[in-house]
Amino acid sequence: MRTKDLAQASLLVAIAMILRSLTPPIFLGMKPDLTLTMMFIILIVKRDIKLGFLVALATAIFTALTTTFPGGQIANIVDKLLTFVIVYNLISVFNKFMQRKTLAGVTTAVGTIISGSIFLTIASMLVDLPAPFSALFISVVLPAAVVNTIAAVILFSVVDFAIDVEYNQVENETL
Repeated sequence: MRTKDLAQASLLVAIAMILRSLTPPIFLGMKPDLTLTMMFIILIVKRDIKLGFLVALATAIFTALTTTFPGGQIANIVDKLLTFVIVYNLISVFNKFMQRKTLAGVTTAVGTIISGSIFLTIASMLVDLPAPFSALFISVVLPAAVVNTIAAVILFSVVDFAIDVEYNQVENETL
């Protein structure tokens, strides 16, 4: 893992946290988790398991510190780390069949649903959910998956372009 990759990932996680704080709630104070979107983008662009784990851990800690969901601290940490393991492996499977921009959208949709399911399951083990699991899944997780997917396609284009431009500049300087 290169220092440059770590710095870029840190910047992207910080941007995701800012976007998370600006995102309005959807239902019962719950809102889409744009840090997930950025985590998936970093996994697709960098393809480094060590960096991916650090991003997942940082995202888990930040979202645990800022959650308003009862019992959400532990649920966020477990959710992000499990989601990282599952999605990292899914990306290598999906990558064989899709272009990168499509991969970002599909990975984010599937990953957000996985993440939301894990989060709600862990939270339900720790505290009483404010509504039934199915109601929260339909009213929060599915809309969050839609919002995150749209955001992923837009953000992926920006991040991929910026990293590609930087890569080409470094290539030109070494020639």
